Amino acid sequence: MTSVTAPLERGMVRASEEAGRRRTFAIISHPDAGKTTLTEKFLLYAGAVQEAGAVKARAGRRKATSDWMALEQERGISISSTVLQFPYRGCTVNLLDTPGHRDFSEDTYRVVTAADAAIMVLDVAKGIEPQTLKLFEVCHARRLPVITFLNKCDRPGRSPLELLDEIEDQIGLVPTPVTWPVGIPGVFHGVVDRRDGSFVGFERTGRGGSSEAQEFHLDATEAAGRYGADWEQAVEECQLLEEVGADLSPETFLAGISSPLFVGSALTNFGVRHLIDAVIDLAPSPSPTTDRDGQPRDLDQPFSGFVFKVQANMNPAHRDHVAFVRVCSGHFERGMVLTHGPTGKPFATKYAASVFGSERETIDDAWPGDVIGLVNASGLRVGDSLHTGTDPVAYPPIPAFPPELIATAHPRDLSRAKQFKRGLAQLEQEGVVQILHRGDDPTPILAAVGVMQFDVLRHRMEHEFGAAISLTGPHERTVRRTDETTAAQLLQIGGVDVLGRNDGALLAVFQSPYWLERVASDHPEWVLEQIANT
Repeated sequence: MTSVTAPLERGMVRASEEAGRRRTFAIISHPDAGKTTLTEKFLLYAGAVQEAGAVKARAGRRKATSDWMALEQERGISISSTVLQFPYRGCTVNLLDTPGHRDFSEDTYRVVTAADAAIMVLDVAKGIEPQTLKLFEVCHARRLPVITFLNKCDRPGRSPLELLDEIEDQIGLVPTPVTWPVGIPGVFHGVVDRRDGSFVGFERTGRGGSSEAQEFHLDATEAAGRYGADWEQAVEECQLLEEVGADLSPETFLAGISSPLFVGSALTNFGVRHLIDAVIDLAPSPSPTTDRDGQPRDLDQPFSGFVFKVQANMNPAHRDHVAFVRVCSGHFERGMVLTHGPTGKPFATKYAASVFGSERETIDDAWPGDVIGLVNASGLRVGDSLHTGTDPVAYPPIPAFPPELIATAHPRDLSRAKQFKRGLAQLEQEGVVQILHRGDDPTPILAAVGVMQFDVLRHRMEHEFGAAISLTGPHERTVRRTDETTAAQLLQIGGVDVLGRNDGALLAVFQSPYWLERVASDHPEWVLEQIANT
């Protein structure tokens, strides 16, 4: 008996040990705040790329490693979510890159469910922008530990003290600066490391920061002699931070109450090392994931995981589906047969890969905290669980955001109707839009959170599926979930439509929030439920 159980026990111990070496985090920001640039610099400091900002494409073009979709490269923003895995300081780092726009806050939410921490990147000149406040609120609502990075300190901007107040007032996180700038934004000499009071300066590198910034260290006396009034002001501000108790607190950080804050410039690599080191030193390693019954599943239990993202055509040459799975427990080995939680059917994992932007590499195993890409996984949907063993495992569903915009779609070329239907079905599965129908009318009605989702839909339908579309709308609407009894009553009063979703849900679509309030007030017994709460 000992010879049988000993290897199993060693395997269980190893799952916990391997999980302790994982750091899985997401980066969130407003467009142009520097998120993609920071992602590239992390890869540079980890040795995952030789030159930051780009990798060579086959035709000699240059593109951001994490932004693989043509529309992303064209607009210079992140639209999709990608996964980048790389080693750093003896740890395996899983960096989840998220869309940088409020219109894709639903996709960001899905990614956040797979992360153990997040980095919030703010432009020091703009602070928290209204369009992306929702993204930051999502992390805070989930009590996800958040590290803040004030970026672009080498350019003119707002007072860092003012930004600290804004973070606390608008998000509810208490910022606790770990590094603090010496010199006002635009005249950025370096930082005070508040942990020891020393000064860290940076030497600019050539070619736009394509290599690591060289650092130099000065003690307080040397820094005062070189930077004079700028150093004195930084010291005074640090004393003020100490007086108000804005000191690093690992306990409140892990509880999602406070946010360690770092300053720098991703473009020039100033402060990047401090930030990536903070991910290793402060961000938590994977912990047991709570299942649908509210019970934490231990890391040493047999393999389990959940799908948080589905993406097609990451490699247009293959036209395949990739399901991103967060490993929650146990040891994944390529080729193992898993059980698909919702159906109980077996699922083979012959094609498993780690994903690096649009590039992929076959992997043989993975541990809690890792993200694996299951290729040709057309049967998987967001929120599905996968597991081994005979005992079923199910994780809480990932809720959808209530749509705010409604549009109807038609193929421009009726001879492409088959491609039109296939494309819409695929993009619904990925969560790009929700597909609704009015009764038996086959005309698809598209529902989304933001206008840019329709831009992505148009682009991908034309370029990936060869089915250019025409849209009527979008129109702003207020949507609630209802039932058949209430639906019949709603259709009698006007100003509201009832649409069906492919999962059987009925949605009441009101022309305005004011009409919804009136109807709900007049008929409190009717079923008008919020679709999702973040």
